[in-house]
Amino acid sequence: MIKFGPAGNCKTFYEAGNKKSIQAPQWLKSIGLSAYEYSFGRGITLNDETAIEIGEEAKKYQIEVSIHAPYYINFANPDDEMVEKSYMYVLNSLHKLKLMGGKRLVVHPASCGKLPREEAVELTRKRLHILKEKLEEAGYSDYLICLETMGKPAQIGTYKEIIDMCTISPNYIPTLDFGHINALTHGGLKTKEDYREVIEYLFKVLGEEKAKKVHIHFSKIEYGDKGEIRHLTLEDQKYGPNFEPLAELIKEYGMEPYIISESSEIMAHDALILKNIYEKV
Repeated sequence: MIKFGPAGNCKTFYEAGNKKSIQAPQWLKSIGLSAYEYSFGRGITLNDETAIEIGEEAKKYQIEVSIHAPYYINFANPDDEMVEKSYMYVLNSLHKLKLMGGKRLVVHPASCGKLPREEAVELTRKRLHILKEKLEEAGYSDYLICLETMGKPAQIGTYKEIIDMCTISPNYIPTLDFGHINALTHGGLKTKEDYREVIEYLFKVLGEEKAKKVHIHFSKIEYGDKGEIRHLTLEDQKYGPNFEPLAELIKEYGMEPYIISESSEIMAHDALILKNIYEKV
């Protein structure tokens, strides 16, 4: 089944009197959502005991948990020692994900740095092959690594780059962040056919089974010459993208993704809007 939920705890979560993430599953269930993405973006600070408690609550209230790995993972770093840290960030995040009962780990793959883009992409692919082996050795071969499309030209992560990288392992699936795709293309997602181009490529390269269970991030994002600037809410009328054309295609292609709202401050509120749009299509 398709799942909708927020990335982290939003303003309305705290305004409702909640104080801790352990309360998130019950609250999300009460408002009609079914997914929750916990972020380690700025570091893995969650202790094992709390991770287990969140997982127990998520199971109790039928909330599917995913985790966003640290932002500073970079599989295109020329320094092999630094890349070892990136492998460990993934493995340590997966340890917490296992305790929380989730199966999906979102990962920013790489930045170009001073390398030419083509060289950085090839280096990233090489490291993802190594990561595949490390996951098997560590017993995480049944978890999904959700490689994310990125919103800045200096980052590795066009939708074609990400989808192509997901052919490396059965456990790699894309996180199609449509706000990022729109920002990177300076507003390139306007029509249903714009979205269809992405979805068609997804199905062509990865096949129906993997394509249908893709991970999705959705938010409206302000962008400039260098791509993504900041996340907005669905109320924004200037930058886009709009969700309706994508919702139509999700139904048309029989997809069952997790859809995570990354709106600014009101992620759960906007996740409900996305869910309502989908149900009305």
